[in-house]
Amino acid sequence: RIGIIYSIMGLWGGLMGLSLSFLLRLNFTDPYYNLIGPEVYNYVITGHGLAMIFFFLMPVIIGGFGNFLLPLLLGMPDLSLPRLNALSAWLMLPSAVCFGISLFIGSGVGWTFYPPLSSVPYTGVGVDYLMFSLHLAG
Repeated sequence: RIGIIYSIMGLWGGLMGLSLSFLLRLNFTDPYYNLIGPEVYNYVITGHGLAMIFFFLMPVIIGGFGNFLLPLLLGMPDLSLPRLNALSAWLMLPSAVCFGISLFIGSGVGWTFYPPLSSVPYTGVGVDYLMFSLHLAG
């Protein structure tokens, strides 16, 4: 059952990443008309990459397939520590909410998320929300 929850959350994360990818492609349709500005473009491209890795691939492959197929292969009713596993699955929703909030709060979530620029004393609240959301996602 937890594997199904992970898969559903992963599919929602995939839709989130797909919508950001669609926004990027829509921006490339006409070279003279920019739908989004350069700073928002950096937010969107960083959000797309993080959503596809941390909110689609990891929940579906590790969480979904791992929690669904591994007990079947081992002949066990459930994995060890099922409550902790369920807590991890249910923390994906607040993590996705924090992730969405981080893209629209303050500045500095774009390419500044990478270590040389995210280690400066104050990078903005958006980077803090983004880091917190990735910690919650596991």
